[in-house]
Amino acid sequence: MGRDLAIDLRGVAKDYYREKLTIPVLEELNLTVYEGEFLALMGPSGSGKTTLLNLIAGLDRPSSGQVIVHGQDLGQMSEGEITRWRSRNVGFIFQLYNLIPVLTAAENIEMPLLLTSLSKRQRRENVRTALRVVGLDGREDHYPRQLSGGQEQRVAIARAIVTDPYLLVADEPTGDLDRKSAEEILNLMEQLHTEFQKTIVMVTHDPQSAKRASRLLQLDKGQLVGDMAQAREVAS
Repeated sequence: MGRDLAIDLRGVAKDYYREKLTIPVLEELNLTVYEGEFLALMGPSGSGKTTLLNLIAGLDRPSSGQVIVHGQDLGQMSEGEITRWRSRNVGFIFQLYNLIPVLTAAENIEMPLLLTSLSKRQRRENVRTALRVVGLDGREDHYPRQLSGGQEQRVAIARAIVTDPYLLVADEPTGDLDRKSAEEILNLMEQLHTEFQKTIVMVTHDPQSAKRASRLLQLDKGQLVGDMAQAREVAS
């Protein structure tokens, strides 16, 4: 297909420790994701989905193995390097929108840009572009309390894409929404995938949400048990 690897996991294991107990979460997991793929991760509670997402996003480190994203071996980076890498390369979308209630929509979206060297004018232009992409033109001065749940999630998505990140990671992005709002958010994520060619990794428990992805990956007890390409694959 001529696409580059976006994510390459090689023999990744992750253990957590509680007192003298070792709790294995992921076991010798191998995974490749190509640029422009929209991957859905499904599996029962405790299967390791969110742990895997956190490793891919550089929020956590593996106990063993390699996590390579956009050509960078995340395990070889210092805390400072990985923090800077995340700010440039990863956009985060969560079930809870994590908006700051005393800031307007535009101010919430601008937050990741404050870590960059962009001028105030450039930051405002990026915010306007992100608002336009998520369909919230004219809502920049609204506070979170003045928005519906679906609109709040759109603001959160705008905040995730305002830096034009290489990778979007979404943890149950529709889990707190009614079905109509959830469909609108999934339509938006599909647009980011098809129109803007974003690489997206989404954790979801909802089969209807997973159907929007081009590829479905099943995890169970820390192991990859199913990996299916779906009809919505990116055109080669």
